[in-house]
Amino acid sequence: MSANLDLVRSIYADWERGDFSSAEWAHPDVQCVFADGPDPSSSTGLPGMAQSMRAWISAWADFRVQAEDYRELDAGRVFTLVCLSARGKTSGLELGRMRPEGANLFEIRGGKVSRVVIYANRDRALTDLGLKE
Repeated sequence: MSANLDLVRSIYADWERGDFSSAEWAHPDVQCVFADGPDPSSSTGLPGMAQSMRAWISAWADFRVQAEDYRELDAGRVFTLVCLSARGKTSGLELGRMRPEGANLFEIRGGKVSRVVIYANRDRALTDLGLKE
């Protein structure tokens, strides 16, 4: 298993428990892209990524990201298929019942994630990257 794959698996070890507090895995100038979903956006740097992640997660209680598949695309990119679970703080909507499937792309340089692209729509991710499920 490659170091890049190990790095991404370690990120999900926290995220699957609902722990999004660590950014040790990220390069200080990390670019964080929300490619689709209710509020597509992009930020640069650790503070920007933290703000973007907080904005995304703040509407939910018990937010979790479960990796279903890891794919090392090349020497610097790891692609993951994910399933999200959470409960809407206001609506009470249970995401797990809808089984939302997303994907994430991690670009890694020097042992740190330099760019993460978060897709709420798995099909869009696969199309953007020219991949098949």
